[in-house]
Amino acid sequence: MPTKVGLISLGCAKNLIDSEIMIGHLQQEGMIMTPEPDLADVLIVNTCSFIDVAKEESVQTIIEAVNARQEDPAREKQKIIVAGCLSQRFNVSKNEDDRLPGLLPEVDAFIGLDQVTQVAPIVRKVLGRALGDESLDTVTEKPRFIPDYTTPRFRLTPSHMAYVKIAEGCNHTCSFCIIPKIRGQHRSRTQESVVREAESLVRSGVKELNLISQDTTYFGMDRWEGRGQRAKPTSGVDSDRGESLASLLCELNKIEGDFWVRLLYTHPAHWSDELIDTIASCDKVAKYVDIPLQHISDHMLDTMNRKTDGAYIRDLLARMRKGIPNLAIRTTFITGFPGETQEDHDELLEFIKTFQFEHCGIFQYSREEGTRADKLDGHLHHMTIKSRHRELTSAIDHVAALVNEKQLGRTRRVLVEEEGIARSEWGAPDIDGRVFVPAELPVGEFAPVEITDHRGYDLIASA
Repeated sequence: MPTKVGLISLGCAKNLIDSEIMIGHLQQEGMIMTPEPDLADVLIVNTCSFIDVAKEESVQTIIEAVNARQEDPAREKQKIIVAGCLSQRFNVSKNEDDRLPGLLPEVDAFIGLDQVTQVAPIVRKVLGRALGDESLDTVTEKPRFIPDYTTPRFRLTPSHMAYVKIAEGCNHTCSFCIIPKIRGQHRSRTQESVVREAESLVRSGVKELNLISQDTTYFGMDRWEGRGQRAKPTSGVDSDRGESLASLLCELNKIEGDFWVRLLYTHPAHWSDELIDTIASCDKVAKYVDIPLQHISDHMLDTMNRKTDGAYIRDLLARMRKGIPNLAIRTTFITGFPGETQEDHDELLEFIKTFQFEHCGIFQYSREEGTRADKLDGHLHHMTIKSRHRELTSAIDHVAALVNEKQLGRTRRVLVEEEGIARSEWGAPDIDGRVFVPAELPVGEFAPVEITDHRGYDLIASA
């Protein structure tokens, strides 16, 4: 009988692509995927480890799988494999006490980010081992893998939308973030590879391509550095430097078909006027930008090591608004960062109220071992962080109502996600508000609708 494999995917869209790649390789080797964990010969948990709450969810999911195997006689021979960021983060720790095989001895194997294409032989190896054997640890340091358009992959998203990972890793050293230590240095795919994947997806019926990486604006810049050129673009045109996010968007815009391209996970330090002009001129590029700013106070931006300051951010946002008509900007901020003063908080609160982002989110600071912020003085009391989070959230709710009020009476083109629910050009999957539409509109297709009302973060429309 073919081996049956179950997979639980946790975390962000970047992690989801890793899961899709693992499934693609497992199916290529003749293994069968099952959505029922109790029917699986092998259960893979693809974990996240970005912040505390993600670690807790990952560990809890693993423990639940181990307990279910112990309590269900039908699963007593089931093997459990832990993959993803949790494995990568803790299995390469120099401290043996922090390594997962010792902390979770019930797990049969651990695989890291460079092992996603080797998952099938690892599954076979695990199945050949006896219960009670020492955990198999295949994690290697400093991940180097980057997917290509030829990489086997089974998409887990709806047929009308897909995520396209254009790069892996990150070269930033933000003091709060552990991602560079987990996923390694930035590694861009070639422009040709991304375009060929996009062409294939569009031919298959995909209507929305969501470009993702740790920092999409850094696309191609690692190769500039390799040629001895500076990585940070100026505010002018950089097309003479070779492949960039701007050149990639231009090539994607040339693909025949009815679809839009959405830009996620950009970093403010690497925007240029060329990129702004490109988004404005490419009709298939959604007028939507995801740009996590983290803060607006110079003091906090410096402590976070964001390579930007408040004046730069305000100028950049003004140029984006002026250069890209009808633009929706999504951002996120961190509240309660070590050393954040009341003045820092008040400046952020006023900025949120006055700029009026179309979409905005607030994270409470999460203290992460292994980051520079963990060692900073001035960590705030958790009740102070919660109080500031509530105040910022209230301001965001108020702004959202004002933004949505301005949409009333407008005709918007939407992509129908499921019966009666759609997203406009201004809404990214899973994170932004929805548009409630008439149930008769066909799922997976574009449709023009008129915005008639709003409820919270969601809009209501008629055909």
